Amino acid sequence: MKKIVISLGGSVLVPSLESNNIDRYVSVLKKISGKCRIFVVVGGGGEARRYIGVARSLGAGEAAADELGIMVTRLNARLLIAGLGDAAYPRVAENYTEAQEFAEAGKIVVMGGITPAQTTDAVSAVLAESVGADLLINATSVNGIYSADPKKDAGAVRHERLTPLELLEIITGSRMDAGANTVLDIVAGKVIERSGIPLLVLDGRDPENLYRAIVEGAFVGTVVCEEGSTPLPS
Repeated sequence: MKKIVISLGGSVLVPSLESNNIDRYVSVLKKISGKCRIFVVVGGGGEARRYIGVARSLGAGEAAADELGIMVTRLNARLLIAGLGDAAYPRVAENYTEAQEFAEAGKIVVMGGITPAQTTDAVSAVLAESVGADLLINATSVNGIYSADPKKDAGAVRHERLTPLELLEIITGSRMDAGANTVLDIVAGKVIERSGIPLLVLDGRDPENLYRAIVEGAFVGTVVCEEGSTPLPS
């Protein structure tokens, strides 16, 4: 069975506690889990940035703010596990070894952040490498990787396909303060380059986009892989 790691942005899963999309994702993830082995890494989203903002206002350093952010990602992961019920392993994996061990149960494995100064996208990339994933998917709040921030630059152009080196060129120099919200961090980019695991970046605001990409091979987004390789598992 194919292995797929999904980096599920906190901004699409839990933009806020009151306006979460957990139920919508639960139904889609359950359907996908019948087709392949799934690992989900959940981001912190707006709630994490709220905590980080308060921590900074109280004089906390970036490392301490990052630790708070990690706690929120794990709370979001716990909410997703609660929604998935028996379809998910009942504990949040707190490191890569646990994720691999939990996967032996044949259930969906869910985790959040691990290391300060790394985004959950970096965690997803390392996890994909650790478990030998066939595909890494970044479900985020935009429908791909753009030449500039499409929310700020009307002239931004979406890339249909990039090589890992081209991806690194785009993300090099991105700021990595606690709560940073960039397309990917440099760690994720480098791991994707060395592992050779294809990356698909798509709009996660509609959970069905995830289903269509994995099950039907139909998507609008950006594929990052070496020339000539196949982005989606057959």
